[in-house]
Amino acid sequence: MEKIFIQNRKQEKIAVIVEIPAQARGLAFVMHGLSGFKEQPHIETIAKAFMDRGCVTVQFDTTNSLGESGGAYENATTTNYYEDLEDVITWSKTQPWFHVPFALAGHSLGGTCTALYSQRHPDEVKLLAPIALVASGQKSIQLYGEEELKNWKETGWHITESQSKPGVIRRLAWSHVADRIKYDLFPGAKSLTMPVLLIAGENDSLRSQSEEFYKALPGPKEFHIINGAEHTFRSVQELAELARLFDEWLDRVDQPVK
Repeated sequence: MEKIFIQNRKQEKIAVIVEIPAQARGLAFVMHGLSGFKEQPHIETIAKAFMDRGCVTVQFDTTNSLGESGGAYENATTTNYYEDLEDVITWSKTQPWFHVPFALAGHSLGGTCTALYSQRHPDEVKLLAPIALVASGQKSIQLYGEEELKNWKETGWHITESQSKPGVIRRLAWSHVADRIKYDLFPGAKSLTMPVLLIAGENDSLRSQSEEFYKALPGPKEFHIINGAEHTFRSVQELAELARLFDEWLDRVDQPVK
């Protein structure tokens, strides 16, 4: 495993981990969600499924998140996460292990970004796995509730404690909302003709977005629900089920990043 720091288009540092097997036979990028980081258990579980099949696997921390990259979480937007994904892929194209087409997998807002990249560059992507997907920014914002959104707009901040890093207080600016509502994956769903895997937790408030997006996809597709899980898969049982679903899917699509 190799960890390096590259720069994005804003000259901010991005922490990148690259796993290069002895005999690489493909390439996969795995992306975390809002306030996430590359070492989260569900991100590592997904990455391992690709590693086990001999893929060069790239994980990274976006800027404005809780990982090792630059920026501040309060400035996090869908746009900045997506641009960081683009910049990591652009950097990868200069590396000797780069391979196209490649696989993209992401959780939550990372799923939004990987799906959006696939819509804009379908010829580059052989496999797509947007997990716990945020398919519509407008619909996802509505789930916060009227009073919560009102307070967020009036104060300028949404303040919560991180579950992945207990004790870390997350302050997210209202500008995040204004940016997120600009993104909607449904109009471009028909361009996603590559195999797509969707997974959502049974108790995830965003589960219906995965269900709706699944129906809009034209190509080979699968949708699975992990019983008892919420938006992020945390328990040993949930992570084991996530690993099983990825392993079996990759087997069914005949190790697609070959």
